[in-house]
Amino acid sequence: MNLWFAARIAYKALKSYKIRSILTTLGIIIGVAAVIILISMTQGAKLMIEEQLTGLGGKSLIINQIKGTQSGIRSNASANPLTAEDAEAIRGLNIVTHVSPLLNTKGQVVWGNRNWFTKLVGTSPDFIFINDWFTERGNYFNDRDVENSERVCVIGKTVAKNLFGYQNPVGENIRMGKFSFRVIGVMSSIGHTPGGHDEDDVIFIPYTTIQNSIMGVPNVESISVSVSTPNDVPFAQEIITRLLRDRHNIRPNGADDFYVRTQLTHIERIFTISKIMTILLGSIASISLIVGGIGIMNIMLVSVGERTREIGIRMAVGAKERDILIQFMIEAVLLSVVGGIIGVILGIAASKISSSFTNWPAVVSITSIFIAFGFAAMIGIFFGIYPARKASKLDPIEALRYE
Repeated sequence: MNLWFAARIAYKALKSYKIRSILTTLGIIIGVAAVIILISMTQGAKLMIEEQLTGLGGKSLIINQIKGTQSGIRSNASANPLTAEDAEAIRGLNIVTHVSPLLNTKGQVVWGNRNWFTKLVGTSPDFIFINDWFTERGNYFNDRDVENSERVCVIGKTVAKNLFGYQNPVGENIRMGKFSFRVIGVMSSIGHTPGGHDEDDVIFIPYTTIQNSIMGVPNVESISVSVSTPNDVPFAQEIITRLLRDRHNIRPNGADDFYVRTQLTHIERIFTISKIMTILLGSIASISLIVGGIGIMNIMLVSVGERTREIGIRMAVGAKERDILIQFMIEAVLLSVVGGIIGVILGIAASKISSSFTNWPAVVSITSIFIAFGFAAMIGIFFGIYPARKASKLDPIEALRYE
């Protein structure tokens, strides 16, 4: 008996028990749909986290100076402090896209009869591109402002709210110590960090202005650098380290007087967790497929019992054990494959619908579809073997006598 003829007989047998066949495939349908939904949502979460981490420094590096030590006690002095010239040298590297020296301090700012104690950060114009954080009102200061140490500033939303209320701060003058600074912009809001720190409670000033007018220091505390993609970070870290070691005249066996910090470790850790969660959730959803397979086996066993006389007649007219085995195997596989197809369609549809309602990205990959569908087909084969073998081993004489 050829496979096409066996498939036709299997199809007619399943068609004669429509309701039973539909109920049998429900476990496979639910299992396949659950696998696709969970994997797509997990992959969507990974994509969303990747985008957020990229925006928060996934393609950036921070170079900090290592403080010197005296008698084993860390001091505030460094043999080779970081300088604006170091930042300019780094800017000359082809792999680097933006560079900004950084200085941090805190101070009291006053406007009219209001005052606020906040963080003061000295940067260059590249800072907003490195951090993908731009002004909501007005403008950020430019290279000419940095070159001339202009007393201008860009304030965060928290500072704007506490000093100016609902009034537009752009163009107003605020006082820091004995100096007056003109507000030229207000940053967009980025909220709090997971640790509870308010990122909007800050004032940005040209780093040269902080050096000359506020802190009175010739150097910078750190240098922020960005590259084109996160994949460029390791190479950038290596060549920046070589460059600064050369500029700071560090001997080949000497210890660095600076360190380069990246977000790669945190990103890789989160992606590892995401991979584990994908496997875990996919495995949990696969339990439904196994339950569906058990349902197929039970229904096929019932079918063998009901069709014992039919099997006996077929064997009496020349059907071999192999023919009976193939027919019942095809029935089991058809149930699982049809259930798998319906489950794939429902899984994709449910993923898209849930994504539109929750604004959570759903990434339906071809891989997840093949995994779910392939597993469903294997379930049909595995759980169809026992009923098919039982049917093929029936004694023709006893089968014909079965009532």
